[in-house]
Formats: sequence, structure tokens, C-alpha cells
Amino acid sequence: MLVDYAYAGDVARIHLNRPERLNAVTPGLTEALLAALERAGSDQARVVILAGRGRAFCAGHDLKEPVPVEVLAQTRARIERLHDVTRAVRRLPGVVIAAVHGYALGAGCEFALGCDLVVADDEAQFGFPEVGVGLSVTGGISRLLTDLVGLRQAKELLLFGERVGAARALELGLINRVTAAGEHESVAAELARQLLTRPAVAVSLAKRGIDVGAESTLEQALALETDQAILTSLSGESAEAQEAFRRG
Repeated sequence: MLVDYAYAGDVARIHLNRPERLNAVTPGLTEALLAALERAGSDQARVVILAGRGRAFCAGHDLKEPVPVEVLAQTRARIERLHDVTRAVRRLPGVVIAAVHGYALGAGCEFALGCDLVVADDEAQFGFPEVGVGLSVTGGISRLLTDLVGLRQAKELLLFGERVGAARALELGLINRVTAAGEHESVAAELARQLLTRPAVAVSLAKRGIDVGAESTLEQALALETDQAILTSLSGESAEAQEAFRRG
């Protein structure tokens, strides 16, 4: 199994499972990850935790794999499947948390940063080595990275491909939390627990609102917020949550 999947208590846990290759990406792993994300959607998971087995989250594309002999249409289709990972994360109503340890490089960094939240242990390293090996980024990073760290810092990260430790990644805005070594999944699970205590519809709409709003004009964002306010009102969650808040 290139990707492990488990579901319990509204939380799906997805583990990249090529530890002997530091979970390096192959087309098979990409397909297995997409299948796991689809399964999380079918299970109506409210939170998804994405992590890696072994010594790393994901070390990027497996450069020891033979270079594929492809026509243009096949190359395009292979790259689009990588893009589909980011699309799948954004389509999920549930919050997707990347729990990172070891290396998150290249496509692995793209998988992590495409998630809604990123937790990393203090030994994690992030980076984009693509330019140095004659490749280019995928997964929407050309847009997402700029949104996270700004134009100039994004260019520096891509052009030089230097690895960034967890503390620096936090300073840059690449990730949300830094944990002690080996505690990344435990902290991700605690965040999941906290999210499960919050109104489900409101959480899902907040995720979508931020994702769509980042690509919208102000007027489009205002229109979306109106629609979402109506939906949260009709869901009945607001009254229940406010009553619970008043009760302490």
C-alpha cells in the first residue's frame, strides 16, 4: 500500500507509505493519495490529517525512478494528476492538516502547503529543489507560495532552492505550528479535536470562504460572505453555539 487510510470519529488519517524511499512521489503514490482524499470525502470526514511513514513526510519526486518516455499529452496528464491533489484538498469540506516531519521537499512541500493547516516538528525541513534539477513546481505553488510569503521571498525560495527549517518556516508563514521532535501527529490530532468541537457548517464555510476570497474581488468576497451568513443562519448551528457559549 503506497498510502494508508484510516477513519474514526470524523477524522481521516492518511499516511504516505514509501518509507524506504522517504515517501518520494511516483505516479502510483499520487493516484493512491487522490483515492484516499476521495475516500475521506465519501466518509464525510470533518478533519483529514496527512502525514508520512518512516523518517520523512515526503522527499519530493523519486529521482531514482526511470525518466518516463512520454508524448506531450501523457506529460500533461501526469502533471495534471499532481495538480489534482491540491484541487482535491480544496474541494473537501473538511479541514486538511499536514503533519510534517523530516523532509518536505519538492512535490512533498507542495502537498504540505496545499493543505489548510501545516504542523511541523522542529526537525522538519522544507524546500523547493526543482529549479536546481531542471524542473518546475506544481500543485499551484506559483500562486500559493506568493500568497503565503510574498513575491520576493517566494522567488528566493524557488530560485535558490535552499532548505528552510521549521522555525524559519513559521516565521515566513509557511506553516502554523512547530512541535517538539516526533510530536507533529499528536499536535495535529489535538487541532482536529478542537475543530470537531466547533460548528461543522461554519468550519466548512470558513475554509471555503478563505480559499475563494483569496481569488476574488472585494465585491465577490462580500457576496460570498452574504451567502455564507445565510447558510450558517439556516443551519441552526449558530443558536446552539451561542447558547453553549453563554453557558460557559
